Amino acid sequence: MTAEALPAELRRAIVQIARTPRLLVACDYDGTLAPIVEIPEQARPMTESVGALRSLAGLHETTTAVISGRALRDLATLSRLPSEVHLVGSHGSEFDIGFVHALDGHARALHRRLDAELERLTADEPGVQLEVKPASIAVHTRRAEPDVSARVSSAVRSGPCTWDGVQVTEGKEVIELAVVQTDKGRALDVLRHQVGATAAVFVGDDVTDEKAFARLSGPDLGVKVGQGQTLAGFRIADPTEVGMVLAFLLEERRNWLYGEQAPPIERLTMLASERSVALLTPDARLTWMCHPEPDSAAVFADLVGGASAGHFSITPERGGLPLGQRYLPGTMTVETRWSGLLVTDYLDHYSYGHRTDLVRVVSGTAAAVVEFAPRPEFAQVQVRLIPSDDGLRVLGTSDPVALRAPGVVWEISSDGMHDTARAVVAPTPDTPVVLELRCGTNDLDPHKVPERERAARSAAYWSEWLDGLSLPPVEKDLVARSALTLRGLCHAETGAIMAAATTSLPEELGGIRNWDYRYCWLRDGAMTARALASVGSVAEAEGFLTWLHRVLATLPGPELLHPLYTIAGTTLPAEAVIDTLPGYAGSRPVRVGNLANQQVQLDVFGPVVDLVAALSETRGKLTDDDWRMVCAMAEAVARRWHEPDHGIWEERHRPRHHVYSKVMCWLTIDRAVKLAEAHGREVEPSWPGLRDQIAEDVLTNGWNDEVRSYTTAYDGTDLDAATLLIGMVGLLDPSDERFHATVTATEAELRSGSTVYRYHRDDGLPGNEGGFHLCAAWMIEAYLLTGRRTEAEDLFAQIVDAVGPTGLLPEEYDPVAERSLGNHPQAYSHLGLIRCAQLLSVM
Repeated sequence: MTAEALPAELRRAIVQIARTPRLLVACDYDGTLAPIVEIPEQARPMTESVGALRSLAGLHETTTAVISGRALRDLATLSRLPSEVHLVGSHGSEFDIGFVHALDGHARALHRRLDAELERLTADEPGVQLEVKPASIAVHTRRAEPDVSARVSSAVRSGPCTWDGVQVTEGKEVIELAVVQTDKGRALDVLRHQVGATAAVFVGDDVTDEKAFARLSGPDLGVKVGQGQTLAGFRIADPTEVGMVLAFLLEERRNWLYGEQAPPIERLTMLASERSVALLTPDARLTWMCHPEPDSAAVFADLVGGASAGHFSITPERGGLPLGQRYLPGTMTVETRWSGLLVTDYLDHYSYGHRTDLVRVVSGTAAAVVEFAPRPEFAQVQVRLIPSDDGLRVLGTSDPVALRAPGVVWEISSDGMHDTARAVVAPTPDTPVVLELRCGTNDLDPHKVPERERAARSAAYWSEWLDGLSLPPVEKDLVARSALTLRGLCHAETGAIMAAATTSLPEELGGIRNWDYRYCWLRDGAMTARALASVGSVAEAEGFLTWLHRVLATLPGPELLHPLYTIAGTTLPAEAVIDTLPGYAGSRPVRVGNLANQQVQLDVFGPVVDLVAALSETRGKLTDDDWRMVCAMAEAVARRWHEPDHGIWEERHRPRHHVYSKVMCWLTIDRAVKLAEAHGREVEPSWPGLRDQIAEDVLTNGWNDEVRSYTTAYDGTDLDAATLLIGMVGLLDPSDERFHATVTATEAELRSGSTVYRYHRDDGLPGNEGGFHLCAAWMIEAYLLTGRRTEAEDLFAQIVDAVGPTGLLPEEYDPVAERSLGNHPQAYSHLGLIRCAQLLSVM
């Protein structure tokens, strides 16, 4: 028998409680872990239950215990459970971690009196057995004849049970008299408190277990074994099903804690349209997609939650690994190939504005298994799938979702909360199977435009755009893919540009450095738009500045700008944790929102004004709206440049006088002056002097003689890769020996093989992180500026080696584990790659 034999509602409850941060699992012994037997000394636990308890005890933040009426010594001898499983005997008066209730003189005397009286009452009564425990005595009548059992029980109840100081607990054919106040409910509370459990599971069969069930509340789970009235929320038949419950709990808990097998981050491939993004695994599993916007809740969150968080999979019926995956050249259409089977995926560019349409074409000669498991709202809502001749409709979502799949016969299964559809499809050489996921509608009617025409025009959208770019000769194909990736992170409808397509891909496997990057940072967006403008596409810069103007229109001035906004240009909601998701490869928490939204980051003006300068040079004019924004940002810098801030890396502790932020304030004023001079605008008289003042402040206070380098901030000796921009933007002449010294010091401190770390200081967060591809790109530019072309070429080659098989880069790289880390694909990484290729082509 498997877990499928358990009631669906119980399975659903187990799935939910398996995702609590700190779990306590406690069970009774007789009738629960072990079957009831005629001779109590022969009660042995079920092998399946022991194995599951032992494995649960070995999991992180998981505690297991057996709470029994048996004496602790007898429980340990009979159960033979490993030391990882806590044992509690005598209904909670004996703990293997210490005798919680030490007996005083009065209790010891009462215990001796009870022993004598019970010996008298049960003498010469066949089948009646006394079990003497450190703090109690149990009268067992299970092996006595009914009349003997009734006579002895009556005598015990009317005699010693009525004595002062005696606590009575009755079970199945047993009466226990204790000289301390305890029961299984209190024992459960003691364990819960000691381990700090956020939820508890208790499984029991006896009336004495009802006191434990009575202590359960909130997210806790109680399971009654067998018949009889109970306070438990669920009921199962016998100890065999106890083993099934524990095994299912183990599976769900392990998957939640450590994640199911996760594909390497760099091997994930992004689909994109003008409004949406989605990620595929190397075996064509739709592992990440949000709707209605890329920063909305996920409909498919397999990437950070495993299969139970939503996926849409297509695999050969015969099994086997794919032979390869690629983009169709110059497009965002992806092909995944097996022998005899091809899956082609693309997001339809020309779907209606409120919709996200993913088209999946299954072609070839081999049969394929399709599994459709949508889990809207990060799997937080109940989902039902309703089949029809033309496909499936998803019920239970705030926004309608449908899968058009005419003629496909689906088998629907449920875990109690979510439905999953499975089908086997058989394409032929002339007739592919077309599956159309439509988010934002429940319409299953045929599309007005044939699929092949939609595929062609979606591909042409990208290839025609790419044909208009001017790409450098160094790594031209990879630069083209980076440009397409950056374009895919642009939201055409609003003009916003995402920093990355995902949330919570970890900077350290198993660590907590997991952030939500699906929003539009002013800095990141401006840098991305500038990179695209540098290869000949200015529409993204125009769109981004239009988006920024709309944001500014809601504020009294740019001083009140947040560092980031939603795609719609609104303020982010509070950062939250989805504690029911295990995270990528068990890296928790999964976060939604970003606390950096509340920080002061004075550097954000520099990249924006620098973008305006570059765009104005390209188009040959400076618009009035852009000039007014530049003036307002220059005024904001004039008022606030001398203040400390949280800096580019958004560290979550006290603000500092970051060198990079001061350099960006200088850049704001410098570009404002140059824009005015180039386009006939009036220069604010104070700007040239302010520019010199900021430069002098940085050059004087940012330099540290001890480390022979410009440092992270004015108050320390720690180094930061972002400080390299002091020479890259022109505040300090690259030929200056201080810049050369800073490059050398940064290289020695922060470069590790193929990557460059942001910093090595304590940033207030536990754990570590990888090196940043953007920081490596800055190092390459610094090498070139200081005449070190060989080192620049070598480091660039190593970045290229880290690129995934379809040309994508996440945020970071761990040079020791040789593993990619961080959200994916990351705009910073790709704009850095483009910049390096451009510089290596001309310098």
